[in-house]
Amino acid sequence: MQAPPEKLGSFFLGAEYDLAGKQRLDVPVSYDARDLTTHGVCVGMTGSGKTGLCIGLLEEAAIDKIPTLMIDPKGDITNLLLQFPDLRPEDFEPWVNVDDARRKGRTVAEHAAATAEMWRDGLADWGQGPERLRLLQESGDYTIFTPGSDAGVSVNILGSLAAPQLDFDSNAELIRERIGGTVAAMLSLANLKVDPVRSREAILLSNIFEHFWKQGEDLDLAKLITSIQTPPVRQMGVFDVDTFFPEANRFELAMAFNTLVASPTFAAWLQGEPLDIDALMYTADGQPRHAIFYIAHLSDSERMFFVTLLLENLLTWMRRQPGTTSLRALLYFDEIFGFFPPTAEPPSKRPLLTLLKQARAFGLGAVLVTQNPVDLDYKGLTNAGTWFIGKLQAERDKARVLEGLKGAIAEAGGRGENVDFDTILSQLGSRVFLLHNVHADGPVVFQTRWALSYLRGPLTKPQVRQLMADRTATPATPAAPAPAPVTIDSPAPTASAPDGYSAHAPSLSSAVPQAFLPIEVSEQAAVRRLGDEQNPVTVDKIELIYEPAFIGSATVRFVDTKYQVNSQTDQTLVARVAGGLRGVEWNEAETLSISTRELQSAPESLGEGQGPYFASLPEDMNTEQEIKGLKQSLSDWLYYNSRYPLFRHESLKAVQQADEDERAFKIRVQQLAREARDDEVDKLEEKYAKSLDRLNDKLRKKEMELSKDEAKYTARQREEMAGIGESVLGFFFGRRRTSLISGAMNKRRITGQAKYDVEETQAEIEDIKEEIAKIKQELEEASAAISTRWDETAAGITTVEIKPRRSDVEVSLAGVGWLPHWRVSYRDGETPRKATVEAYKGD
Repeated sequence: MQAPPEKLGSFFLGAEYDLAGKQRLDVPVSYDARDLTTHGVCVGMTGSGKTGLCIGLLEEAAIDKIPTLMIDPKGDITNLLLQFPDLRPEDFEPWVNVDDARRKGRTVAEHAAATAEMWRDGLADWGQGPERLRLLQESGDYTIFTPGSDAGVSVNILGSLAAPQLDFDSNAELIRERIGGTVAAMLSLANLKVDPVRSREAILLSNIFEHFWKQGEDLDLAKLITSIQTPPVRQMGVFDVDTFFPEANRFELAMAFNTLVASPTFAAWLQGEPLDIDALMYTADGQPRHAIFYIAHLSDSERMFFVTLLLENLLTWMRRQPGTTSLRALLYFDEIFGFFPPTAEPPSKRPLLTLLKQARAFGLGAVLVTQNPVDLDYKGLTNAGTWFIGKLQAERDKARVLEGLKGAIAEAGGRGENVDFDTILSQLGSRVFLLHNVHADGPVVFQTRWALSYLRGPLTKPQVRQLMADRTATPATPAAPAPAPVTIDSPAPTASAPDGYSAHAPSLSSAVPQAFLPIEVSEQAAVRRLGDEQNPVTVDKIELIYEPAFIGSATVRFVDTKYQVNSQTDQTLVARVAGGLRGVEWNEAETLSISTRELQSAPESLGEGQGPYFASLPEDMNTEQEIKGLKQSLSDWLYYNSRYPLFRHESLKAVQQADEDERAFKIRVQQLAREARDDEVDKLEEKYAKSLDRLNDKLRKKEMELSKDEAKYTARQREEMAGIGESVLGFFFGRRRTSLISGAMNKRRITGQAKYDVEETQAEIEDIKEEIAKIKQELEEASAAISTRWDETAAGITTVEIKPRRSDVEVSLAGVGWLPHWRVSYRDGETPRKATVEAYKGD
């Protein structure tokens, strides 16, 4: 069949299927991405084709550049990374199942070649070529995360203990819900069999979290453990904390968490990319990410712990987003069995329920999948607007799914009495699904399209490691390098300054400002820069010296009413002494990352014989008039050279906000373009709907007219046959031939007219159908053009530069700046050496 034209916002899932004839129809099934904002449920037994359908859905989301978080408890969704645009056998060979090859009497290479050919034929059968595979591959960043393991990219859970970026007073209820979920997850991880809500352990931990988060202070495991032993709150209800939870019992709780942290295997939970939803959704340059969380290797308690933390963080991220009717992001959960039961309340259930109820307003869609349809909370799933139902194993499975589906239909205001869902579900086969979408006119039975990715089956942890071999985890906080061995001999006391330096700072006029830069590099750090672990150095003497420079600090304000900008920047610059004040070149000055408040009014004091020592000053650095000129030259330079760069998108009328970096602006532009695309497509469809409704009404009338014409034609045929019979009898019984022939001819004429009426109506119906098809084709082409245009438009970000006004440049300091340096005398082996290390610039 021919795949539909590529259209962003429309997911190509398969083709309609005739259950009675057991054949695929050439009618593509496309799904509006926005319908996923009301969430989806996919149910089907093993072998139903559920994984193929869901991989196809995720591929379409990726092509549409929708960032997606995928929870993969079994390892099936990792197949999404097995993308081979060239469809070469050697690409398939490392991933084909060796046992399958053996059973079929093939070598691995032969089996790979057969698989590549099968995939090429399967894609061609659905009108999908290599160009679509490349489109999928280039649509974003694909990453497999392995919490608690370094097989893929590790996940650092410490970020989940950080205070949420929400005002506590305005969002107290929401933050307390997150605290409850986090506490329940941690108790589960520590295998503490206590009530996650009402137990004293849960209450103590919740109070600790609230105490720190209310102050905007992050928690880590070490601080949590010490806070259990010495709680920061002294009152629990009407009792003091020691009465409510005695110290000895608190120690046992602290030990439970400390034992967990002390375990070598737990170290993997504390390294890798932070559990930051925004960073997991988009790359540093604003491109969408497709993140798979592989948790097949985790124990049940570890799975519950991680899934709950992920969901709680996702809720916090969601509530910081502006509202939208377009699909902003997608959460996919490949097997929710055990995480969403009907009666029990595991830690994961509350955030899932909250997502199903509230995420629509923020454009966050959720797709929940299971092959165990009995043990699910179908009351919670009534919020799902889309149901994909495949082949089911048992009658009780079918009964439970029908119960949930009918509940969802009722919740959406539908009735569904005219559809025999029971019979339909009984006839479903492999890769054939019932699609019920509350936004569509009725249910559709369809066959899933061929997946672009190679469906190899669940990947093991070693295979994940192989697949992600070129990716390395980024530690949240890189460990500092081990210090190089340093031997510092005690310097002999001496009062003599190094050549060219004085033990006393030059005397300056009171009208000449001066400032001393703080020391950012310690003595030990300076020495480490001179050697390493393999080649340690022996220090004979280390002295602090100050070099003079011209220093200027200023505030530059930028104001622009058109772009609603009112911002200011503080700058501190130092220019080296090169022939006095007249030699100052602010273009070559060094910009420092310190504020005026951090500058010091006096030099650092060290031990005897270590300084500080001061270099000499050019003569003109000590005159008030020259310093005033220096101040004016800095003001002029800042006025002519300072610019406030601002990103904007002209057609979307979007301007970078004060607290928005380039990455965040790109993400916002993508979402605005998606919303503009969806709005324009809606208006286009509304425009064409009038013509289509008129033609469909006309078609229905003509079809009714055809039914009447066909009935009339059939009646005339019977009359004609009866007339012929009557004429034959009359002929034998001697009636007049003329009248008989005349009557027969008249009936023949009437029958011919009736036949003509049928053919005329059929032709008119075909004309109407052709006109409908033509309008639909025009609509498809126009929609595709809109999608392409807005996709290209999203890249049209430009930069404007705002200049300061002369009055908006305020120089607060212009004078002499003293730059600290370490002067090190050392031995490299037996060779004496000297080096100077800048002490005012840290790493």
